[in-house]
Amino acid sequence: MRKPRPAPDPRPPAAFRAAHAAWQAQPVSRRRFLKGTGALLSGLMLPWLPGDLAAEPGRNVPADPVWATLAAVQEHLFPDDGQGPGARRIRAAAYLHQAMALPRFPPAERDFLLQGPVWLDDLARERHGVPFPVLDSDRRESLLRDVARSEAGENWLSLVLLYLFEALLTAPVYGGNPDGIGWQWLAHNPGFPLPTAANTYDRILKK
Repeated sequence: MRKPRPAPDPRPPAAFRAAHAAWQAQPVSRRRFLKGTGALLSGLMLPWLPGDLAAEPGRNVPADPVWATLAAVQEHLFPDDGQGPGARRIRAAAYLHQAMALPRFPPAERDFLLQGPVWLDDLARERHGVPFPVLDSDRRESLLRDVARSEAGENWLSLVLLYLFEALLTAPVYGGNPDGIGWQWLAHNPGFPLPTAANTYDRILKK
């Protein structure tokens, strides 16, 4: 009996490839950080950390398919499995949405991040007839592994992970890590004084 053939590697759609190319072309970006180092967590200490998130602490994640899929990817990559807080509890999607709302958030990075869920939903519907968030864990895992076989897909997943770690370890004033839940899980002492809404990174730079 012949074994079923594995699904062919999915080719990223044109819009995703274009967004990836624009992201790669940025003169200063997380692309260089992701490519040049393996220390994702150190990104929390660099100047690109969104500094004005505290200006709109109540901003919610849009109720649309793109954000539903992006949140589902975050939750699959960083699940709430009883061993620690998952993506939902650290407010990963809300943190990323608030970061994207900042005027200085790179437009090419925003477009690249938001094209990934479109590709995943198309693949999920093509193979299973439903969007990505409806899939069970095994099928989500299979699709994400297929996407990661392309350079563009691997870079996209790495960028999603970077923002997950930011949400886990950022000061709560920036929108993620509510009540320091990530610090508590890791038994991490963040040091004091912590930033407040009055002295976030961007606001200090403006003084």
